[in-house]
Amino acid sequence: MAYAQSIDDFFSRPSPFSEQLATLRQIMLDAGLQETLKWGIPVYVGHQKNIAGIAAFKSYAGIWFYQGALLSDPGGVLVNAQEGKTQAMRQWRFQEGDHLDRSLVRSYLEEALEHAREGREVVAKKSRPLVIPEELRQALASDPDVARQFDQLSLSCRREYAEYIGEAKREETRLRRLEKAIPMILAQKGLQDQYR
Repeated sequence: MAYAQSIDDFFSRPSPFSEQLATLRQIMLDAGLQETLKWGIPVYVGHQKNIAGIAAFKSYAGIWFYQGALLSDPGGVLVNAQEGKTQAMRQWRFQEGDHLDRSLVRSYLEEALEHAREGREVVAKKSRPLVIPEELRQALASDPDVARQFDQLSLSCRREYAEYIGEAKREETRLRRLEKAIPMILAQKGLQDQYR
């Protein structure tokens, strides 16, 4: 999914989920939420907090509740898209042709707003230590420019590079990933910046 440049750009794109997205948008606006564009998708803000976002992909559209882990989920519809990584956010996915239960969506939204109003939020667990794979460690030791630029990246960005390189099973793949990463590190770009 390419990033939308504006709210109108997002909603004007052809999608099998256009009707569902328009309905979700109206529910969010009727709830008095402020509509903004963040990360290329419409995000709805209330009480100075991101409450929900909506997006569409090839096989589904969905609502992302930013503090969804706090929701009671009476319909059993919420999923954690990245078990073990995502702590607070939960998704409600819709397939093409699925019936959109407006009252159920509104009830989830009302509960999310209540949590935001009361200041409740999932407290992030302490971050795990940064584990640098051997290939990246050697590259940093052999090139002071790369090491300096790497150290100036945020911890999450450094972790992203380390995991991207280190999770490859074959050494050949790890080296290829390292080769791709070095110019981006030198340019002070995050791994995902190439898609923005």
